[in-house]
This record gives sequence, C-alpha cells and structure tokens, in this order.
Amino acid sequence: MNFKSYPILIIIAFLVATAALRAQSLTGKVASGGEALAYATIAVPGSTIGTVTDENGAFELLGLEAQTYELSITSIGYRTKTLKVDLSNSSAIDLGAIELLEDILGLEEVVVTGTMKETFVAASPIKVDVITAKFLQKNISPTNIVEGITLVNGVQEVVACGVCFTNSISINGLPGAYTAVLMDGTPIYGNLASVYGLNGIPTMIIDRFEVIKGPSSTLYGSEAVAGVINIITKDPAEQPALSVDLMATSHLESFGNLAFSPEVGDWNAYVGLNYAYINNFDDENNDFFSDVVNMDRISLFTKWSKERADYKTTSIAAKYYYEDRRNGVEQFLTNRAYRDLRGNEDIYGESIYTNRLEIFGTHEFAGEEDIKLDFSLSHHDQDSYYGSDYYQAQQQIAFTNLTWNKEIKKHDVLVGLTARYQYYDDNTIATDSEVGNAADHQLIPGVFVQDEWTVSDKFTLLTGARLDHYENHGLIFAPRLSSKYKPSTWSTLRMNFGTGFRLVNLFTEDHAFISGQRAVEIVEELRPEQSYNASLNWNQIYNIGNSQGSFDIDAFYTYFTNKILPDYETPGKIIYANTDGYAITRGIGMTVNHQFMFPLAINMSWNVQEVIETEPDENGNNVTRAVEFAPDWTTNMTLNYNWRKPKLNLSYTFNATGPMALPELFDLDANGNPLSTPRPTESEAFLFHNVQITKGFSNSTFELYLGVQNLFDYRQEISPVVGVNDPTTTPGFSQYFDTSYAFSPIHGREFYLGFRWNTGRRKKG
Repeated sequence: MNFKSYPILIIIAFLVATAALRAQSLTGKVASGGEALAYATIAVPGSTIGTVTDENGAFELLGLEAQTYELSITSIGYRTKTLKVDLSNSSAIDLGAIELLEDILGLEEVVVTGTMKETFVAASPIKVDVITAKFLQKNISPTNIVEGITLVNGVQEVVACGVCFTNSISINGLPGAYTAVLMDGTPIYGNLASVYGLNGIPTMIIDRFEVIKGPSSTLYGSEAVAGVINIITKDPAEQPALSVDLMATSHLESFGNLAFSPEVGDWNAYVGLNYAYINNFDDENNDFFSDVVNMDRISLFTKWSKERADYKTTSIAAKYYYEDRRNGVEQFLTNRAYRDLRGNEDIYGESIYTNRLEIFGTHEFAGEEDIKLDFSLSHHDQDSYYGSDYYQAQQQIAFTNLTWNKEIKKHDVLVGLTARYQYYDDNTIATDSEVGNAADHQLIPGVFVQDEWTVSDKFTLLTGARLDHYENHGLIFAPRLSSKYKPSTWSTLRMNFGTGFRLVNLFTEDHAFISGQRAVEIVEELRPEQSYNASLNWNQIYNIGNSQGSFDIDAFYTYFTNKILPDYETPGKIIYANTDGYAITRGIGMTVNHQFMFPLAINMSWNVQEVIETEPDENGNNVTRAVEFAPDWTTNMTLNYNWRKPKLNLSYTFNATGPMALPELFDLDANGNPLSTPRPTESEAFLFHNVQITKGFSNSTFELYLGVQNLFDYRQEISPVVGVNDPTTTPGFSQYFDTSYAFSPIHGREFYLGFRWNTGRRKKG
C-alpha cells in the first residue's frame, strides 16, 4: 500500500467516526395527568438544541453527539422539569412519558409587563397577575377580554350604559379610563377605544394577559394611573395548524373562532377569524328596552414572526374589528328595523357602528446590544345614534418605543425613547371650531430610564423615571421606586412607590352626555390629574404534606390631586371640574391558591377598598363622599377538579360584589314629574355562580364544553334606565331619561354549549 494514502484514509475514518458519533437521537412524550401536552419545549440550556412537542405530546431530537445532556422541559402553566441523559453508550434513547406538574402558583409563567423585559413571575420585582388562555378556557370560556378579566382580584367590568351596555375595565375601584390596555406591550387603546373597542379583543388571539395594579406611568405614560393590562398575543410558531372554537347560548347567541397557522418561508404565521351574533329582544324587567344588547361583530387577526439566524425576533400583527351594536325598544330592533330608524325622533334606539384597525409589532436589532423597537398604529371610527342624537368620532394613535437594555455588573439598565401621536375629532362641542375648539392633535415625545439593581441574593431595588412633553401642559415628570426582598426561598416582600398622570378626554370617558338627556358643563380649564401611590405585597408559598399553595396580601393607597370628577347632582346636567380638594383610593386584598394532592385546585380572593373624594362646600367645609360605581368589597373563587381517567374537567366560579355608591336619580310619577325621593344611592351586594364541564377525548385534539353562567338567575332589581314612563313622550325621549343606573348585568341565567378542535402541528427546531 502506498504510505502516501494513509493521511487520506485517516481523514475518511475520522469523518465516518464523527458521523457515527452524531447519529444519537432522543425521543419521548410530555404529559400531565395522563393528558398529552402539545407545544411543550424541550431544550438544552445554553445551546441551540431544542424542539417542541406535536399535538400528541411527542418529540424527537436528532443529530446529537455521544455525551451527557441536561434537558429542560417547559410548558406554560406547568413546572419546569430537568433531566440528565447520557448518550455515550447508546445511539437512540426513548425517554417514554415525561410527567409535568401543573404550576398552580404561576411561578414559572414568563411576564414582561412589570419591567418591560422578560422575567419569571417569582423573579419580578413588580407584582404581576397572570391569566393564561388555558385557565380561561377550562373555567368560564369567555368570548372576549372583558369577560375574562373578572378572574383577577380587584379588577371589575364597569357597565357604562343601561341600553347599549358599553363597558370598561376598573382596577381597584377607579374608572375604566384610568386603566392602560396594551397589546404586546404597546399602548394601542386610547380613550375612545377603551369604551367601544375592548369587546373586540377575542380570546382567540390571547396567549395570556398580565395585570399590574397601581400607577405605571413611568414605563407606559398617561392612562396607566390605576394600572396596566397587557394582552400578550399568541406565538404563531406554537399554534396548531388548524383550530376551531364554536359556541351557542340559550339566549340565541352564537360565537366562533377559526384560525390556522401556515409556514411561509422563514415566517411563521397565525391567521384568525372571530365572530359574534346576537339578535334577540328580551325584556324581562319590563322597562321597554331589551335586557340583551344585539350585535353583529367580526374580528380578523393575523400575526407573523420570523425565525432569524441571529436568534433575534421580528414580528408584526394586524387586527380589524367591526361591530354593529344596537339596543332600544322592540320596534327599533324587530326585523332589524334599526337600519332605517337610526336617529328617529319617535322610536328610541341606540345604534353604534365601530370600525377599528390596528397594526403593531416588534423588531430586535442585530448585533450584540439588546436594542428593540416596538410600534403600533390604530384607527378607530365610530358612527352612532343615541336616540335622535348623532355622535360621530375618530381617534388615531401612532406609537413607537425604542429601548436599549444593558446589564452592567449588578445593574440591569433599560433606557427608552418614546413618541406618541394622538388625533381625536368628533361632532360635539369638544372639537367644534365654531366655538373656538378644534380637532385634538398631540405629539408626545418622552424618555424613560430604569435600573434594576440586584443588591444581594435577597434584595432587589428598581428605580425609574419618565419625562414626557405635552404641548398644553409642558413637561410632566413621573418617578418610580420599587423593591423586592426575599427573606427565604418561599417568602417575598414587594414595595412600590410611584406617581401617575393623566389627560382627560371627557367625551370618550363619560357615556352619559350622549346617552340620556343631560347637558354637559365644563366650568374651568381642566388640568392634568396627578396621583401618588404606595403599595405593599407579601407572597408566601407553603406546603401541607405533599400539596402546595400560596397566599398574597396586597395593600394599596393612591392620592389624587386635580382629579376630574363628573357631578350628577344637578338635575339635567353633568358638571365637570378639577376637584378643589382631593380623592383617595385605598384598600387591602388577599388571594389564596392551593393545589391538593388529589386533582383539585382552588383559588380564593378578597378585596376591600374605599374610593372617596373630599372637597369644600359653599361654606368652606370639607365634605367627603364615595365615588360612584366603586364597590366596597369583592370576592372571587374558582374551584377546578380534573377527573383524569374520563378526561373531564369540572369548574365552579363564584363572584360577589359589595355595595357601591350610585348616582342620585329620580323616577317619575304618573304625571311625568320627578318623585321627591330618589332611587337608592347605594346598591345591594350581589353575586354570580358559574359552572362549566369540559370533556376531552383520547386524541387530545377535540374538546366539548358545557356551562351555565349566572346559575341562580341574578338580575339587577331596578331597571338601569330612568324616565321611561313619562306620559308626555315616548320611552327614551323624556327630559328625565337617563341610562347611568347600570351597576350590574341584567342578562339573567344563560346556558352555553361549544366545542374546540385543534389539529396538525408544524415541528420547530
């Protein structure tokens, strides 16, 4: 043999041996309670090796080297599991069934809202409540975000109108306009949309939503006075190829979702369609108006994310939402007569056409530095009639947020530049050029900085500040100070101090000026509201035998100056002014989560609060009164039992709402004159019971669910509308007509039946 050929043979032998060494593979199946977990992640930390499970929970890792690996198996809503696998002596190993335990305490949930970057719930210096889509589906199957938000302690739906039932989200008793609603971290919902657009956020697009209670203006600017709700949309790469969710109710309502997830080149896509249909007149309380709002609603959503070679993220999403919402007397609704009767002066009805377009996304720039651009655009158009009163409004918002994140020793520094452009125009005196007003144009540049300082293993300090410039109000400064102290592994104390500020657009925040016959008076130039907040949170994890649980105690205090409150005490008027005194919201809440050894999980929460305003009377004496529609207390409970063998999940939820202050309104006598005694100015406590049964099937792709909301048929005893019995006019057109006495739903008991079907899976990694 020619010795000159030895080097070539050696190289060939080396390549063959190397190829053999790289032939190792790992297979297995991830499950929980005997049920396969689709879309679980299997990864080797610190490397690019990884994959996700298919719809049957199965996975396969190929091309591994002959060595020992440490695998991390994760799935949202479950505890992370770590396995060591030695492939030195085997070319293929089947790990069999890998069982994950449910993370009932939420410690493994990833959150981004508290600090504008990814962290775990347990590690965040800011208290963040997380509700996942899976949790919503197995408990109440809501059709939109507003229905699901009531599962969070201290958060309520507030009904703004007793006819068209528009609503908003209240945190710790503050009106809905004080809550900033974000989509993937961008403030896309302005004041107009916070009243007329939140129902158009279907649960179909939601992966989870995160809630921070208390001012967050340092990161998110104006509107984040009561808190933040950040809706995290689904990751296209982790969705089934096709999903269907259809539901019908005993009130002749129909809701549906259809979505598919194609792969187009380097892009993963998610495309979804959501609809709602309600067309039924139901007047159980005999006030001439339907107890159920009618609507045709459609929402189209798409999100695209790119798998880049540099492991950076690029994503863009868009949502179009159309709603035809209406309610009124029977003649207005029957056979869709409202289309010809909109604005009629004899037959009362409210008809709201809403068109809304949203575009939002994220781009992480290439390179070693962590630089990211978030952006959003929205256009909201409302065309509506409230009786014979026409209300047309447009709002447009453009937002960009450029952030730079840098770790410097024990400091995690975040610096951001923001720019927000807002346009608002309507056909009221607010933007009437003939009286000296004009469409509102605002360009709001801002800068913020945040430093998360890990002082020690037990103590973390978070400081931050924001500076925004408003054309009419100059510079507004919003500082922030938070801390987290862990005296032990299972105990966490969090403290937060901060300020909030808010500019008010009255005509999108108070529905009463257009729904009803009240006149609006603005008695002074309104200044921005300011707030000062302190909150305290204690979280304790405990074990009873082999079962685990946790409890949270929250205390909060917010002090407002320049607060703008509507005054309803003058008949026929709503008077707006900055209060000469002050307003306070304060309270304490507690939440207990417990997972028993048998498959029963329980969540209980209580919230007690006081929301008051104090201002001087005509004699200079301070007078304190409760702010309307802020309940004194609320209680929530969820029981969830997972009967594994027949794949049945049984859920019971309970919501109780305590007394709340109500506006002073007067019913009419037989002659059409106001009575001398007003309606009750405080509501009675009320409660709702909901039950749901979910049945899974062996292939884990099909679910059937059946439930009942408002099991014991609670209804608000007094009609939410006033002045419908005026003998001098037809219902709705009395000078005393008012729709603001809506403090709870009047929907009544409702049964529902639906199914979900998820099929197909594109493998990743």
